[in-house]
Amino acid sequence: MKKYLYFLFVLLPMLFGACTDDFVEANTDPYDITDESLKQDFNNLGSFYSGMLYEIFGNQIDHNLTNVSYAQHLAQPTVFVGNVNNTTYYITWNGYWQREYNNVMAKAKQVIELAEAEGNTMFVEWANLIRVLSMSRLTTYYGPIIYSQYGIEGSALYDSEPDLYNALFSDLDRIIATFNEDPSYSGFSAFDNTYGGDVKLWAKFANSLRLQLAMRISKVAPELAKTQGEKAMADPVGLIETNGDNMNIFLNGNKFHPAQICFEWNDTRMSATMESILIGYQDPRIHAFFDPVAEADMDLVSDHPEWPYKGIRNGAHLVAKDDHTPFSTIDANFNDPTKVTSRKVISADEVFFLKAEAALRGWAGAGDAQANYEAGVKASFELWGAGGVDAYLADDTSLPIDYDDPVETGAVNDFTNQITNTIAWDEGADNETKLEKIITQKWIAAYTNEMEAWADFRRTGYPKLPPVYENNSNADWGVVPDGEFIKRMPYPNAEREGNPATITDAESKLGGPDEINTRLWWDTGGPNF
Repeated sequence: MKKYLYFLFVLLPMLFGACTDDFVEANTDPYDITDESLKQDFNNLGSFYSGMLYEIFGNQIDHNLTNVSYAQHLAQPTVFVGNVNNTTYYITWNGYWQREYNNVMAKAKQVIELAEAEGNTMFVEWANLIRVLSMSRLTTYYGPIIYSQYGIEGSALYDSEPDLYNALFSDLDRIIATFNEDPSYSGFSAFDNTYGGDVKLWAKFANSLRLQLAMRISKVAPELAKTQGEKAMADPVGLIETNGDNMNIFLNGNKFHPAQICFEWNDTRMSATMESILIGYQDPRIHAFFDPVAEADMDLVSDHPEWPYKGIRNGAHLVAKDDHTPFSTIDANFNDPTKVTSRKVISADEVFFLKAEAALRGWAGAGDAQANYEAGVKASFELWGAGGVDAYLADDTSLPIDYDDPVETGAVNDFTNQITNTIAWDEGADNETKLEKIITQKWIAAYTNEMEAWADFRRTGYPKLPPVYENNSNADWGVVPDGEFIKRMPYPNAEREGNPATITDAESKLGGPDEINTRLWWDTGGPNF
């Protein structure tokens, strides 16, 4: 018995010791993803990026009822809030601020902190590039925004627009230098639907974004704009100049937002301005942009039955939704998530138009204005699968048409076209005439990405858009004089009510009240040359 007990006391510790040595291994799921394996595959970082990029574009409130309407690409048949809403200059919805800070800036801060802790500079700068893109768009809405102080303890102050643009350019310097130092880096590949992990293409996008921002400030800070624009055009990696290099944001299996608004909710249609310009210029891209009215509704297009497309005037007088829903929808292909899987942010056509304007402004490296103008139109035709571009570019007679709303009697919602500039380039024309051609074609080509089209209109006055028919602006959000246009969105109520001191500071940097008729820094209202 004693021998037996001795055996147990000696053997049991050996057995349990052996068991505990293998316990972790024996009880570990071989298919479980460990923190260490996540780091090795960059999944702990890369999983953020597609979501951040997707949030660059908002939904109905963030875009369709603001910049898309203000750029006059699409218009609304719906009588929202008695027709006293954003589209008639009474601000009812204002969500883009929260979207970008909650879904882009907050996530970017998180992933940057993780990447910095691991010494992963490439992922840090990829996230920083998305931050630059997001804030470069947000500032076109509001003016001064929170950037350099984002994420600090306490109340962050807004950056003035001059300080903001300098910060954006400085960040682009560092981002592009980092990408150019390691162009063969492959760590983005598993997470990058846009460029398949090609760092050189992200650097091209960053250069193109720099050129866009440089042109935006070209009237208010011409020397800085010239320096930054020339830097973008001189960088060895180049710019986006083929449609294969376009910067597209993938929809991650979701439906194209305007398609949902158009086909599921019947809340958006072709604009009257699009009808006027595309039909007047006999533009073949209209067939890819919009669908014609139904056969049963051909009476709507009795003034141009050979071009059976009908748009709604922006800020129109509306009585009932059904009055204008028979007007032209966007093209039905947009409603198929298998056909439209992404939307463009910067495309080759925009870059060529930027270079055309840069040539007018005498920026080194821009090339020839006419060559760039025509290359921009050709790139847009190619992107949309339209034919006949050579005949289109040679057209020196066609002009946009006047607009008649067939639903209303008399002159209600009608307008007379103000554009007197044809398509064909005229080398003997003055720079103002040439700029109008460039920006009008840039406006057409911006379809589905209207943010910069609205900025260009405020900056240059082109195209010559008709004012809204119903202007319901008042002292609540600021008065837009009749015949003039909204200049910005006011800060959202959460900021106005939650951070009044910072809003007061922001107004001092804005140079005017937090109202819709206060011009942004780069919107000088002065001559273009």
